[in-house]
Amino acid sequence: MPANDVMIYGEVSEEGNISTVTLELLNVGRMLARSSGGKLAAILMGNGIAAAAEEVACLGADKVYTMESPLLKDFLADLWVDALEKLCREMDPYILLMGHTETAIDVAPRLAFRLNTQLTMDCTDIELDIDDGLLLRTKPVFGGNVNGVFKYEGKPQFVTVRPKAFDPVENGQSAGEIIAFDAGIDASKARVELIERVREEVVELDKAAVIVAGGRGIEEPEKLEDIRELLNLLKGYFGSGEIGCTRPLVDMGWFSSQHQVGLTGQKVAPELYVAVGLSGASQHVAGITRAKKVVAINKSEEAPIFQVADYGVVAEFEDVLAAFRNRLEELK
Repeated sequence: MPANDVMIYGEVSEEGNISTVTLELLNVGRMLARSSGGKLAAILMGNGIAAAAEEVACLGADKVYTMESPLLKDFLADLWVDALEKLCREMDPYILLMGHTETAIDVAPRLAFRLNTQLTMDCTDIELDIDDGLLLRTKPVFGGNVNGVFKYEGKPQFVTVRPKAFDPVENGQSAGEIIAFDAGIDASKARVELIERVREEVVELDKAAVIVAGGRGIEEPEKLEDIRELLNLLKGYFGSGEIGCTRPLVDMGWFSSQHQVGLTGQKVAPELYVAVGLSGASQHVAGITRAKKVVAINKSEEAPIFQVADYGVVAEFEDVLAAFRNRLEELK
């Protein structure tokens, strides 16, 4: 690869579908390639990924490198890191992008160590510094209270990008070239064995158009029904929605960690975020910085959540949610 090319790691589901974050990486990758004067390449790994490769090739990637093997059917970090290292050493990209997903959180730090380069994780914005050609990497720091901009020398310029930080690519131009790459996958390199796959509750906070989240102020698990009823009504207007929560509700066993929003939970970017009975500590606010609209309901007017909310109601949440539900019913 030329010295200014951009490479993204694309994720493919078990069903062979391209993840939303991959579409977002194609968009930002194409912009960076345009700025650097290079080409855009994509990496796809798995088993049965031919259709996904063709789709990525038609969405702006000049080249799509596929690593396909039955050994890659299930995610095993050791095999992934080993294969990606071999590809990166041979292709030598200038910029390497991954989505900030569970896979990348496991793989990216190890890959950066192997490639002897500096990794910046969970970036919400990236752009090329035209003066020296290095990436300007923006990410929340100090619990999300401020944004820091980082720049490092080294190659590849390596970052993970927060989902929904960029819009997904909408269309491509001409179809790119699909290249099968033999990474020599060696099953003996895996130090972890997949014994059984246990299906958990599917919570797609990152894809939800509306999220109604509860905090410690809910007080009793029985009152969560009020939140569920409001969410069901709002889903009729927004199409998709999920219930979110703060860490105390997870610690109390009311929700699984898949529902947690915040610095140690999920970072979300819904069209509407309704914060019910949560104070708005900086750790939680770090997870909702990209929400389009935030509505806060809290009985304490001193609650920090009101500092970041677009609309706020100081009252008992039961009364407010009842009024919301009645009004939404009237609008049907």
